[in-house]
Amino acid sequence: MLKISECLSIPLIEIEMQAIRSQGSGGQNVNKVSTAIHLRFDIKASSLLEIYKERLLKLKDSRVSSEGIIIIKAQRYNSQIKNKEDALKRLQEIIKSVTIQMKIRRPTRPTKGSKVRRLKSKAIQSRRKSLRGKVNDE
Repeated sequence: MLKISECLSIPLIEIEMQAIRSQGSGGQNVNKVSTAIHLRFDIKASSLLEIYKERLLKLKDSRVSSEGIIIIKAQRYNSQIKNKEDALKRLQEIIKSVTIQMKIRRPTRPTKGSKVRRLKSKAIQSRRKSLRGKVNDE
């Protein structure tokens, strides 16, 4: 089970992981050992609540495909086990980000005192700048 929060967890059966060869420069084992992990998580077929599924599908994230599959490629480490942990942690963070309820913003208005203070400071600044002008010798 991948634990997302106290009351939310995903069975590992729903997460598909495949070991692939890492890209980039490597040492002696670069063409022999598959250390990178390719993680696929089908949002629509998962056991998540419908509200979380909708939020995940609406995410503007390049890791979420148009078919509703989260694809994560973990190749940060030279160890397959560490890359698996990294991929699961990144999936956990994505899902955790949609479980947080955003506060509804209520528009506010400036107070009467703040309006008065703002207009007073504007008047002072205006007077200060007008005194910097040219002096007429008439």
